[in-house]
Amino acid sequence: MLNLTQMLWNWYTVDSCFISSTWHVTSKGMFAGSCIGVICLVIALEFLRRVQREYDAFLVKQHRARSVQNHSSVHENDSETGRHADVETNSMAKNFINRIHVRTKSPESGPVNSLKPQCLKPNVLQQAIRAFIHMLQFAVAYFIMLLAMYYNGYIIISILIGSYLGSFIFSWEGILITDASTQRDNSRGLGTKQRRLEKLKLDLGKRDTRTYMKPLRKEFDLLIHST
Repeated sequence: MLNLTQMLWNWYTVDSCFISSTWHVTSKGMFAGSCIGVICLVIALEFLRRVQREYDAFLVKQHRARSVQNHSSVHENDSETGRHADVETNSMAKNFINRIHVRTKSPESGPVNSLKPQCLKPNVLQQAIRAFIHMLQFAVAYFIMLLAMYYNGYIIISILIGSYLGSFIFSWEGILITDASTQRDNSRGLGTKQRRLEKLKLDLGKRDTRTYMKPLRKEFDLLIHST
């Protein structure tokens, strides 16, 4: 047999060869199976990309849950530690508000700043998992690139089909919408969140902390999940 391998555009089916001599197509059925395998390979690449996004989202969700849990554990000790704990909780509540508060400038000094972005740095194990997923993506993408370099029309069409199906399946996610009204609210710095935070800061100085911290904590939980 000829074992056709050519670095020019071609439509070879039987006797074509890919990657190595062991991938030698000897029948039309075997070539059809190869095309299906290429489609599945590209779908697997899109799956790995989705896994990377989902894992990063899981780390963020885990970090937020841990922050809320730590915040809740401090408030649960208020009844046991007396007035001294109330003072510490009051101080922590103010610090929490200041941390997520929208910092604004005076009208004379310039425009309003947006929320300060938060950065989550994964630990060694989490980063090792992220790097492993990236390595799998790189290996699959490189393999697909090698297949495309054979310039076989059927193989390239299979790659495009796999890309379409993979994107359709694994990129079907919510799209963040930022309209003009949202941008205007951010530029003014007078959104609903900020008004609530201002009210909480005023109430901290007016009400008794021991009786007020339970509903205040609910406000905190809503704000921290919405930031």
